[in-house]
Amino acid sequence: MSLHVVIGFGPAGAATARLLAEQGHSVRVVTRSGRSPEPGIEHVAVDATDTERLVAAAQGATAIHSCAAPPYHRWADEWPPLATSLCTTAERTGAVLVMLGNLYGYGPVTGPITEQLPLAATGTKGRVRAAVWEQARSLHEQGRINAVEVRASDFFGPGVTDGGHLAARVVPRLLNGKPVSTLGDPDAPHSWTYLPDVAAALVEIAGEERAWGRAWHVPTEPPLSTREMVGRLTAEAGTGPVAVRRLPSAVLGLGGLVSALLRELKEIRYQFDAPFVVDSTAYRAEFAVRATPVAEQVEATVAWWRQRLAGAR
Repeated sequence: MSLHVVIGFGPAGAATARLLAEQGHSVRVVTRSGRSPEPGIEHVAVDATDTERLVAAAQGATAIHSCAAPPYHRWADEWPPLATSLCTTAERTGAVLVMLGNLYGYGPVTGPITEQLPLAATGTKGRVRAAVWEQARSLHEQGRINAVEVRASDFFGPGVTDGGHLAARVVPRLLNGKPVSTLGDPDAPHSWTYLPDVAAALVEIAGEERAWGRAWHVPTEPPLSTREMVGRLTAEAGTGPVAVRRLPSAVLGLGGLVSALLRELKEIRYQFDAPFVVDSTAYRAEFAVRATPVAEQVEATVAWWRQRLAGAR
């Protein structure tokens, strides 16, 4: 089977690397610190902004899966050199660049979010993410690289911890029957993209040449509000209903004085203050991956968190 290089080993990178290994591919994971090898996966310590070293690590690869991202509050400074290094590496190795993206680049929209909408974000993080894809798309159209972007809504599921809105700040509390706080309106419909479906889409698209040159939305189940998702999680866990409270703006503002993450969340409040619905019709019409049913997502997530929390005791 072919060699795939995965940049980053956060939740999406780890899930993608392990799925590729399960399918029999050779997998090389690139992170700054490296890790011990695991079955079917080689880990190498390379700063992905070091183009020469990244090119060397990606020699012979069929695909480069870009699953890394700088710390949230440093996107404006650190995404541009990372994106340039990724594009240069794709050009010099001939590997297709499969970029994991999000929905920030669209900015606030009315109605379902489709791939045909313009990347019209005005916030810093949205403009940065739009520019990352536009750089790769331009090089693709020039014939210099092969590139594709796979965009997901908020990650949810096994492996998603500190960075998820339905993860470390929510699931441990509801498993203990405690109330949870949420960013924005807890009753606004919201699309949650299941992490294993993200990995499955990244792997599938890498081998579909007809997909390259544009963006695709990961297959995602119909939207459910935060309150509805918490209700499903507590029902699965058997912990009973818990209160779901909107995080007051004043609390968010005070928290932002000491937390860079909370400061940055102000830019994306619009995603939780109103319906935020991703349309993945285009992907489903062309390719095989389908969204995992919500009941299976919830069952797996509760089981994963229970195991994780039991191991921490």
